[in-house]
Amino acid sequence: MNVDTSAELFKALADPNRLKVLQVLSAPPVNSCTGAESVCACDLEKVLGLSQPTVSHHMRLLVRAGLVTATKRGKWTDYALNVEGLKRAQSLLGALQEPGKHAS
Repeated sequence: MNVDTSAELFKALADPNRLKVLQVLSAPPVNSCTGAESVCACDLEKVLGLSQPTVSHHMRLLVRAGLVTATKRGKWTDYALNVEGLKRAQSLLGALQEPGKHAS
C-alpha cells in the first residue's frame, strides 16, 4: 500500500462537499444538461450552492485522487464517477481489515 497515494485519496473523501459530489455523480439529476452518465460543472454549482472556482477546486481534488473522471465540453467540464478509483478505495480499506494483506 502506497501511503502517500492512499492519503491523497482519503483526503479527497474527507470533505462534506466532495462526498455530496460523489453522491450526485452516483445518481445524476434527471435535468442535468449532460445526460444520464455524467454531470456538468454548472449543475454541480447549483446542487452544491458553491461558486464555480470552489466547485473546480473540489473537482480537481477528486480527479487527482482518481475518484472522478473529467471530460471537457466547450467552456464546461462534465464529471463522472471513476469506478476503478472507488474500487481502489474499497480495496485499501479491506487491506486494513486483514493483517498481512497489502492493497496495490
